[in-house]
Amino acid sequence: MNTSDHESTTMNSPLGRTDDAPRRTPAEPPALREPRHVPLAHVVRGGAIEGVHHGSVVVLAADGRVQFQAGDIDVACYPRSALKPVQAVGLLRAGLPLDGELLSLTAASHSGQRRHLDGARRILDRAGLTEADLRNTPDLPYGAAERDAWLRDGGEPTRLAQNCSGKHAAMLLTARLRGWSMEDYLDPAHPLQRLIADTVEDLTGQRVARVSVDGCGAPLFSVSLRGLATAAARIASGAMDTPEGRVAAALRAHPDMASGPDRDVARLMRAVPGLIAKDGFEGVQIAALPDGRAVAVKIADGADRARMPVTAAALAHCGIDPGVLAEFATTPVYGGGAAIGGVHPTDALAPPAARPSRPHRRTEEDPTP
Repeated sequence: MNTSDHESTTMNSPLGRTDDAPRRTPAEPPALREPRHVPLAHVVRGGAIEGVHHGSVVVLAADGRVQFQAGDIDVACYPRSALKPVQAVGLLRAGLPLDGELLSLTAASHSGQRRHLDGARRILDRAGLTEADLRNTPDLPYGAAERDAWLRDGGEPTRLAQNCSGKHAAMLLTARLRGWSMEDYLDPAHPLQRLIADTVEDLTGQRVARVSVDGCGAPLFSVSLRGLATAAARIASGAMDTPEGRVAAALRAHPDMASGPDRDVARLMRAVPGLIAKDGFEGVQIAALPDGRAVAVKIADGADRARMPVTAAALAHCGIDPGVLAEFATTPVYGGGAAIGGVHPTDALAPPAARPSRPHRRTEEDPTP
């Protein structure tokens, strides 16, 4: 098996899980076709709609049924970094001995603060390894302030500064502890990646549609939004002594390690007690509550500015106080240095009780005044 796009054919091979939880039988993979996205957010400038962001969103009730949906929730899509909590569960199932802030860093797209880089070094130290053993793509820090400071100091792209270094360090530690090869730990055929793929299928409840390569170089597994929300719900509602529950506890206790203190996902987790949340490139977002209510969002054009307003609208369907969600409900649009508009979710995303009333129009068929 190589790292080019290919159909999933070996995801159910016996694997070396260290937990004894029963494995669910996955359903068929989601369809590989053009998504049927719908308008989810308006870009409003000076009171006029300047642009429209399409996409899809799903809200799951605590019992797993679809409570709300818009767009195409069953087509295959790449979750990008929103899959990291699932990958972290796979690493724990393989024997990763981390909890707390370092487990949160394992599931992180970190901003590149000193504590993030130091945390990745601590994970590597436990394996007797160094940054030179990482195989992720060198990059500058992801956080804007961290990147600017890095460049002012003459910094160049490094593997440790790249936002996925915590995950890669944890992959190497797991491979070292299991006695697996480390030079090829990113190969989809590697025992570690096969176990992670097995975990993706187990938690999403569906077979992987396609395997590709993420920006950091790790295998990337294509699932549906429905499957992604299901996985988020299973992690958020997991018992504390399970890999799922351990990942959820780490994210809740250390949201800043999973991103950065000023990032919207960290602020969202701090604002909503018990919530776990993870963003991904190309406009992907998951969020889930301890009782299993969950949302998953995909913005079709990958625009990050629409991701959080749509997520906030989806979370309103979960019964979260609109006042708590207010700071996430719009992204400002600027003109001349001042906010003159914003990116807002469409009315169709509002819970029924919150949708604006429309003027009644009389017709010949409906003469009601």
